[in-house]
Parts: sequence; structure tokens; C-alpha cells
Amino acid sequence: MRAEGALPYIVQRAMWVIAGVLLGLAAGAASVNAGESGGRAEYVGGTAKGLSKRVSGVLVTTDDRVLAFRTKTVTIEIPYERINLLEYGQQVSRRYALGVVISPLLLLSKKRKHFLTVGYQDEAGRQQAMVFRIEKGDVRSVLAALEARTGRRVEYQDEEARKAGRG
Repeated sequence: MRAEGALPYIVQRAMWVIAGVLLGLAAGAASVNAGESGGRAEYVGGTAKGLSKRVSGVLVTTDDRVLAFRTKTVTIEIPYERINLLEYGQQVSRRYALGVVISPLLLLSKKRKHFLTVGYQDEAGRQQAMVFRIEKGDVRSVLAALEARTGRRVEYQDEEARKAGRG
């Protein structure tokens, strides 16, 4: 009788240990992301020297003086007082390939990519620009932080972008 009851106890105990390990990993990942204090972004183009297209990094908006884009190898810093343009827009497309391959219902859904353009003057007084693709979950916080830090309003490309950026 005791042998029969021991198996469920062992399984239950193992599940608690696995749950604890997973919870610890999740907490560790959250603390790493919290330390970055910015939005995940991908540089898609512009005039920045030292950055190649399609490089991923983090837009750090918590510094009082500069907007920083940090990648694994390069950090670009732009003083907030030099930023003279903030523009947000979206690229919306239907999921045709997935609709054909997986399910026709996916044809009804839209895929949105979120883009932020930052215009600024460099040290020589020349106009420069950087275009970033921002992760969906980071759009509102990045836009709000940039408006607060620069004192500039974000320009929206259209009404859909305004809804997504403001909520």
C-alpha cells in the first residue's frame, strides 16, 4: 500500500522542483531586461556611422542626457537636446503565406511592424537620422520616454499609428 502512494508523491515533488526552477529562470530573465531600461529595437537604416543595417539592440531612454542605442558591439549616444524629429509609423501587411500554408483564417489577421525615426544634428551641425523597428510591447514606453526627455511631440504618420502609439 505504501509503495503505491509513494509514486504520486515523488511525481508531485518533482513537479514542484521543476516549477521552482522555471520560476527562478523567469525572474532572472525579468531582472536582466529590467536592467536594460529601454526598448528592444533593430536599426533598419539611416546615416549613423558604425552601424550596419538589421543590427538588434536596446534603445535606452533612462539616461537624463542621451538616448543610447546599445548593440553587442557598438553604442551610439545622441544628446536629447540635439534631437529635432521624432516620427512613429507602422507597416501593416496581411499574412498571405501563413494563410495559404496553415489556415485561411490567418488571411484575416494583420502583421504590424513599428518604426521610429529619430532626427538629430551631429556635432558638426549636419542633420542625421536613424530609423528603428521597435518591438510591439515597447512602443508606448519608448515614445513616452522620448517625448518627456526631448520636450518634443512625436509625429505620427497616420491615424492608425496614433492609436497604436497612444493607446
